[in-house]
Amino acid sequence: MNLENLIKEKKGTIVDVRSVEEFRGGNAVGSINIPLHEVPQRIDELKALKQPLILCCASGNRSGQATMFLSQHGIECLNAGSWLDINYAQSLAL
Repeated sequence: MNLENLIKEKKGTIVDVRSVEEFRGGNAVGSINIPLHEVPQRIDELKALKQPLILCCASGNRSGQATMFLSQHGIECLNAGSWLDINYAQSLAL
């Protein structure tokens, strides 16, 4: 899966796993916020989202953890790194 193609073709769902406070400070257009510590409790909600899940955070560390966890639960997902990288990919897709 290529981030730029997923964004350009509007495939999947962008999930930001940063804290609510970080998300409120800025986020990728169209993303939803599910903090990393809530991921295990919200697995059914995540499974119901349009896949692949495009996971992001501040640096890629937390989204990487979420990617490993969700992949183990059969969810198609991609660690997109920083939400700023998604913003950049969205700007290229315009």
